[in-house]
Amino acid sequence: MDPRVLDRLRCPVCGEPLRQATDVRALRCPRRHSFDIARQGYVNLLTGRAPHVGDTAEMVAARADFQAAGHYDVISGALAAAATRAGAGFGAYPLVVDAGAGTGRYLAAVLAALPDAVGLALDVSKPALRRAARAHPRAAAALADTWQRLPLADASTAVLLNVFAPRNGAEFHRVLDPAGTLLVVTPDTDHLVELVDALDLLRVDPDKADRVTDSLGGHFTLVSSAAHRVELALSRAEVATLVGMGPSAWHTDPDALAARLAALPEPVRVTMAVRVDAYRPR
Repeated sequence: MDPRVLDRLRCPVCGEPLRQATDVRALRCPRRHSFDIARQGYVNLLTGRAPHVGDTAEMVAARADFQAAGHYDVISGALAAAATRAGAGFGAYPLVVDAGAGTGRYLAAVLAALPDAVGLALDVSKPALRRAARAHPRAAAALADTWQRLPLADASTAVLLNVFAPRNGAEFHRVLDPAGTLLVVTPDTDHLVELVDALDLLRVDPDKADRVTDSLGGHFTLVSSAAHRVELALSRAEVATLVGMGPSAWHTDPDALAARLAALPEPVRVTMAVRVDAYRPR
């Protein structure tokens, strides 16, 4: 593991610094707590059983395919631009953490824009971390439940990314540098609106933006908010991939979805609408 990332990691059991073991593929703390490094390159920093296993291999593969086609590049670009503004003045090797990183594509985009930064992808999904560990040469990856205490030192992080993922405001605040920035990406109310009725997908909560701000308000101040909206022209196969990579994949009957997809005219016009909000610690 990159020592510049390892220096910011902390044992999830006792909070002591972690170091690379010399005799096995593992990280250890001074109290001899040991955490295995998988062959695919990520370290398992879970303690006990996770309450959920995160995205499945099929969901992660669908997301990787959809992202590779460039359909969500507007998100990557927006995060890279916001992180560039936020990461100025942090000195050598600022740490960018993606909490709920998925494939690591957004973290990779930010690291490409910040040539002096190093990154850490956190996720509870092993299939996601197998990809995130290879997403960028300056990125490391760790299996971790972001609802629990994050395996990071206090004030160790310059930029924290949270893209379509759960938000642990107290822990985000603890690990962020007082001058750091939290970048949160959430779906806007009309995100994928054309598909919601046509394919019976989950709807975006109309109060989501307010709920996100409220959940972070005790620890953060909203400093900027930008809407990003693009009309996508997708094939039916790409729409199936889009559905398969998101939360609707857990609730959609495959046969019913196939029948509804067959009725859609091609190309399928779909609105991608998200908000990128920047927060500073209080």
